[in-house]
Amino acid sequence: MSQPDDQLYAMRHSLAHITATAVQHLWPEAKFGIGPVVENGFYYDIDLGDTTISEADFERIEAEMHKIIEAGEQFDRFELPIDQAIDWAKQTNQPYKRELLNDLKRAGTTVAKDLDKDELGTIAEGDAATEKVSFYKNGDFTDLCRGPHVESTSKVGAFKLMRVAGAYWRGKEDNPQMQRLYGVAFATEKELRQHLNMLEEAKKRDHRKLGQELDLFSFSDLVGPGLPLYSPRGAILIEELKNALKDISRRYNMQQVSIPHLAKLDLYKISGHADKFEDELFRVKSHYQQEFILKPVNCPHHTQIFASRPRSYRDMPLRYVEQTMQYRDEKPGAIGGLQRTRGFTVDDGHTFCRVDQIEDEASMIAEIIQEFYENVGLWGQHWVSLSVRDPRSPEKYIGEPKDWDEAEIMLKTVSDKYGLDAKRMEGEAALYGPKLDFMFRDALGRETQLATIQLDFAMPKGFGLIYTDEEGQEATPVMIHRAILGSFERFIMLLIEHFAGKFPVWLAPEQIRVISVNQEEPIVEFANGIVEQAKELGLRISVDNDNESVSKKIRNAEIWKIPYTIVVGEKEIVSGEVVPRVRGDLEVQKSHQAHKVGDFLRTVANEAKSRVVKTSL
Repeated sequence: MSQPDDQLYAMRHSLAHITATAVQHLWPEAKFGIGPVVENGFYYDIDLGDTTISEADFERIEAEMHKIIEAGEQFDRFELPIDQAIDWAKQTNQPYKRELLNDLKRAGTTVAKDLDKDELGTIAEGDAATEKVSFYKNGDFTDLCRGPHVESTSKVGAFKLMRVAGAYWRGKEDNPQMQRLYGVAFATEKELRQHLNMLEEAKKRDHRKLGQELDLFSFSDLVGPGLPLYSPRGAILIEELKNALKDISRRYNMQQVSIPHLAKLDLYKISGHADKFEDELFRVKSHYQQEFILKPVNCPHHTQIFASRPRSYRDMPLRYVEQTMQYRDEKPGAIGGLQRTRGFTVDDGHTFCRVDQIEDEASMIAEIIQEFYENVGLWGQHWVSLSVRDPRSPEKYIGEPKDWDEAEIMLKTVSDKYGLDAKRMEGEAALYGPKLDFMFRDALGRETQLATIQLDFAMPKGFGLIYTDEEGQEATPVMIHRAILGSFERFIMLLIEHFAGKFPVWLAPEQIRVISVNQEEPIVEFANGIVEQAKELGLRISVDNDNESVSKKIRNAEIWKIPYTIVVGEKEIVSGEVVPRVRGDLEVQKSHQAHKVGDFLRTVANEAKSRVVKTSL
């Protein structure tokens, strides 16, 4: 981490302490949990008993924080033996700090996953125990803390309290619920204002808000949380994306396959997914007491298509692709909009190939990813992760170390070949192998992992997949998992927010709207004739013949974010020409030019067919 980042981290960490100090001044009975630095700011977990903090309290909390900042209190560090620290927690009535200190004394850590290991007996009594702990004191507030902090409260930059939310202590539902007070913080007021402006823009682009306004998707309490329902307009987005992927698949000799939505648990035991997704599996029991699982992944099914008949080295590579649904029982609190759902459509592909074909196959997928993201205007707004094993946790992965080593080298070669500049990220690998993950940034700078290329030596061995090699001997294929856009739900979320609902013409649910100046029969017939011509060209078009003013009809088309709007009346009937109103983000020239109706429609049809992002008018 660079020095400026180190300093900003210390500022944000110090502001968490200042927040707790202010809360203690206002509510002396407050009990404190933890107050870490998070992206763009900090939070502090607080227990106030029956007292609830609301946004109405933010002004006086911030006022108290500013007093502490203006006082320029020093952050003084000191240490105590662990038993004295526990006594401090008792005397100050801080039960959550006391719990943390007892964990440090017993296991040397407060990290949940390490404590879980301790419960399983993997940490011997006293082996990792902490003997001393550090504290920081500013003014009349003292807190258990490792640091770092700035020198004094006067050097913390600019901040703003943003929200308060409920949070179970240490993330466990059986524990008490605390109030988590969030703030954002930056080195300067200017940076803070820029961030707050970006958040305002994010509200306008929120996919849940725009999804409702543009009639793209909805949720139903009767259907269940995390199960999106797509309207006709939303279904168009999915179908157009599927068509784009199918066109690419045909050009690269990929074969469409289709699998059922459930399978026996045994399938996922062999693949390793039964253990990985143990808490997320939907179990289905038949009338005949046979138990099935709604599929959390598709790769095990595809192995069985490969295994269904004898294979030769001449058959390789076999490239299976599919757009289908998967299901995972996500925690209710984690479900929200299209970001995380229980049922989601995936663009999935699995290539079975020989070892000598890996580089060519992975390179081909990298080319496809670039082509696809250029078509949606996102290429160049990304970075790539070379996601590899965590050497400290080999038990998290399946397969042989030598296969992993070979796979990592091959993916590094692909990264170098295409100038992907992949960053090595330990611990981010898949269960069965390393991968190249493509991380895309939207218009607000937020990142989402979408495309991926994953090498897998392990699963084909686990399922006993074989083919006959050139010497007539049995050999095991390599499996390449690939996704171009990943989850359709998450991808559509990114598209909505990136384009603020103003989709490229080829994706727009409605590409053209024809507005009649009045309801006179010749004008209505002319408008309907344009619609018929457009439909013959495969365009999505509608006509607005409502008894409203033209300006209101134009405004309605703008609200629906339609790329092209044409107004027709007597003049257009006589000339056979229209002057399209082009949506602002698409317009190349400000002047509106007249076009023959047929020429205009063919131009838009070509634009949609070519899947370009900007207009060619």
